[in-house]
Amino acid sequence: MNYRLIYTKSYNQRAQKFIKKHPELLKQYEKTLKLLEVNPFHPSLRLHELKGKLKGLYSVSINMSYRIVLNFLITEQDIILINIDSHEQVY
Repeated sequence: MNYRLIYTKSYNQRAQKFIKKHPELLKQYEKTLKLLEVNPFHPSLRLHELKGKLKGLYSVSINMSYRIVLNFLITEQDIILINIDSHEQVY
């Protein structure tokens, strides 16, 4: 069973800026998205629910420094991509 990734316009804009700023992470980023589609619960993604201002959203790791924030609708098997940023960044 594959999940469907939904790319919002604002996410696509953020992702373009992210890749332009960090071109060395493109392969890791693409690998993260592919794995997210196949198995969002894979241990290497480190899927977890966020707290504080981002409560209700989830995060998966690209690497130890960067993550993708997402709205995770398990029942619909849709994964809505919200943001891509560093682990320290709060928006």
